[in-house]
Amino acid sequence: MCICLPPRLQTIAVVLLVPAFVLAGCDRGTGTHAGSEAAASAPPPAPAAPAPVVLQDVIETTPTYIVGISYPQVASKYPALAQAVHAYAEATRGQLMRAVAGLHGRKPEVPYDLSLSFTQVVETSRVVAVAAEGSSFIGGAHGNPLVERFVWLPQRQQMLAAEQLIPDAANWVPVAAYVREQLMTGLSQQLDDDGGEADLRTQQLKRGSKWIDAGTTPEPKHFSRFEPVMNADGSIRALRFVFPPEQVAAYEDGTRTAEVPAKVLLPLVAAQYQSLFHAE
Repeated sequence: MCICLPPRLQTIAVVLLVPAFVLAGCDRGTGTHAGSEAAASAPPPAPAAPAPVVLQDVIETTPTYIVGISYPQVASKYPALAQAVHAYAEATRGQLMRAVAGLHGRKPEVPYDLSLSFTQVVETSRVVAVAAEGSSFIGGAHGNPLVERFVWLPQRQQMLAAEQLIPDAANWVPVAAYVREQLMTGLSQQLDDDGGEADLRTQQLKRGSKWIDAGTTPEPKHFSRFEPVMNADGSIRALRFVFPPEQVAAYEDGTRTAEVPAKVLLPLVAAQYQSLFHAE
């Protein structure tokens, strides 16, 4: 039904209705704009926390390969540390299984083998350290040594790497020199104990010094494996740098280590880590 109004009233109605429509349109526009601003300013959703890793010892025995992996209980207390040691174990296991796949069903003369053990080195409120030792045999004259170290700082919630500990490249020079001197002294004492002839000793000393020089150039990659040596109060009195076979000595000479005391390290480490150390 249509309601007819006199011309004068029609004009009044139009005048009253137009502002109402304008205001309604402004309200809709303002609401949409405000909503967009809110959406734009809202922080992005936080990334999902990685799923916790359950560390379970592994024992597998087949005619083709044998796997044995053992984990320390301490690593399970710290999810990021657990992930790091698990990732290392899975990487070494993956290498073994790729070698097994390469056999294409053939049985090797000697079963391929992975033996890897993680052990607790240190656990304090500020420093946790885990050592990985083992070997992987996938054919050849001998197994491949597995040597790694993991240093976790619970209060900082971070893994401590060599390049973080000493970020200034120039500061690795005195560390390398101190380590080199220790290793050379150890090599000299070993040759003395062997009691070989003078000429043979000279040759072995020369060959050994080349190994040491090549494996201790002042670069973080050569000192990436280290473990803290602790004072009774929970501070670090030294770092023991670990060198796997064939880094600073021949394979048959095994793993070598050298300790650098806190009094040498303190002027060199980054300021944020100096409180971890105490020189005796």
